[in-house]
Amino acid sequence: MLLLYGALLFGAAMALLPLLWMVAASFMPAGEANSYPPSLWPSTITFEHYRALFTRLDLARYLFNSTLLAGTVTLIALLVNSMAGYAFAKFRFRYREGIFRALLAAMVIPAQVAMLPLFLLLKQLGLINTYWGVIIPGMASIFGIFLIRQYLLAIPDSLLEAARMDGAGEFRIYWSLILPLCRPILVTLAIFTFLGAWNDFMWPLIVLTDSAHHTLPVALANLLGEHVQDTELMMASSVLTVLPVMVLFVVLQKYYIAGIMLGGMKG
Repeated sequence: MLLLYGALLFGAAMALLPLLWMVAASFMPAGEANSYPPSLWPSTITFEHYRALFTRLDLARYLFNSTLLAGTVTLIALLVNSMAGYAFAKFRFRYREGIFRALLAAMVIPAQVAMLPLFLLLKQLGLINTYWGVIIPGMASIFGIFLIRQYLLAIPDSLLEAARMDGAGEFRIYWSLILPLCRPILVTLAIFTFLGAWNDFMWPLIVLTDSAHHTLPVALANLLGEHVQDTELMMASSVLTVLPVMVLFVVLQKYYIAGIMLGGMKG
């Protein structure tokens, strides 16, 4: 048992070491992160790289853009994915299994393959260089539908029939019964969705041509393209990108772990 705990602690330390070095390097004086042998702690703590980010970029604007897009995508995706997962799990309709298998088969198609036709479609709709051009493609995901459907399969149909016998409509059942029961898995899906939307770089770069609409990863990438040799500045920008997601995970970790555990037991 001690050997197992030791191995787990070692693995955790190895996983955390790059993150800790990223934070430490962001406070190092210019050039120290590239020294040999590499330094694990700044000789002098400096905030010049964070100051440079705030003076060279309109960070408040880019943070707002990223928060708005990631938050909106997450909320809409939770609603759409939970509705679709509920339908595939509890409704009986023609070709249900065939449609679901087709969705699962589509998961193996790389997202990059769909970018060109999706871009042309959004262009026809006049959504290029708009927030909706980023939000609409993220409104539903096959993974989210699959996750919700598998979770709802474990809920007995008799519970839904009892609600129908009491006069509850389908939307009332979904809103008052299904969503509360799915809270752990919804929080898990919310973390995955927010993380993906927050860190998404390629699609916002393609769709949002106006710099005022850029998200934080796109804006930082444009800045770092001019300072590619400034490792400490790159680490500071990475900290700013990772920090909101880490805070979100810490706040919701209780529900996230509960969702993973319940999903494992019901699987």
